Amino acid sequence: MQQELRFATFNVCNLALPGVKYYDDQIPYSSEEYEEKISWIAQQLDSLDADVIGLQEIFSQAALKDVLVKTQKYRDAQLIGFDPDPLADHLTPSVALISRLPVAPGAAISVELPNNLSITLPGVHHPVSRFTRPILHANIEIAPDLPIHVFVCHLKSKLPDYRSDGNDSHPDQAGIAMLRSLIRRGTDALGLRTLLSNINKEKRLPMIVMGDFNDVASAIPTQMVMGLGKYPLNGIDDRLFESYRIQSRRDALRDVGYTHVHDGNYETIDHILVSEEFNPASHAAIGEVTEVMYLNDHMTFKQAHASDHGLVLVRILLHGKSLTSTTSSGAPDEPLT
Repeated sequence: MQQELRFATFNVCNLALPGVKYYDDQIPYSSEEYEEKISWIAQQLDSLDADVIGLQEIFSQAALKDVLVKTQKYRDAQLIGFDPDPLADHLTPSVALISRLPVAPGAAISVELPNNLSITLPGVHHPVSRFTRPILHANIEIAPDLPIHVFVCHLKSKLPDYRSDGNDSHPDQAGIAMLRSLIRRGTDALGLRTLLSNINKEKRLPMIVMGDFNDVASAIPTQMVMGLGKYPLNGIDDRLFESYRIQSRRDALRDVGYTHVHDGNYETIDHILVSEEFNPASHAAIGEVTEVMYLNDHMTFKQAHASDHGLVLVRILLHGKSLTSTTSSGAPDEPLT
């Protein structure tokens, strides 16, 4: 059995095919720019050398396949993802997952908010009933007969949500636009937390949630995803824990972790959250987070083909203890093809 597992999350920053307009205010990649982009991403993946990687800002699965071809360590890895809806008004970046570990059939996306959840935004007549970007869920076998739930997410950004439909008469339109973004991010977080709770009720397994949360770990939306802590099954805590804060090898003298820079502010907004089974302080631990690493040197040089996010790598040491939990059958809701 593999003793150390490596999980990573990576916002690649707008991976799209050359000549394809992915945002109205962005010029499509030329063939040369595209080659630089996919070569750089491939190099980062090989540097990570992670068993499972969650990716954000993927506009094209074909482009991601081009990336994997250029890697040394992921040419045979399993890729799970989906393209944006071609009939939509505009392209929307999606998430994806690369795994060198076995992935169970039935990986799924959640587009609609669960449990009939809907939120009304200020100045908007129609309620929000969908995630800003779909959530990806897969079951991955980290050891023989030891599956875990893995979720990849990308919550709403802090970019103000302006509206051009003439319905916004508030004197502070910028403030209202920022409030809409906050509400949407909170709605994404609540929807994701609901998904996690539903899955736990169906089939309790160890869990890892990773992605771009567009907020720091102490922010309310991130805390919503992590949960307040209940004991629904066999005394197992249903909270998630920020891997950085529970790592057993944290060195305060080299604490330089950040994944995003905006207006001179250095923040960590990309996170890997783990369930109690990977918390070394828990009696239910089957493994422990030993180290969290941030790969962010490229952010200093600001090359056009590089990402504006740092990469997060988490190392988990399995204890070799068998998993004991009460589960019932349950499957994700929308199979991927």
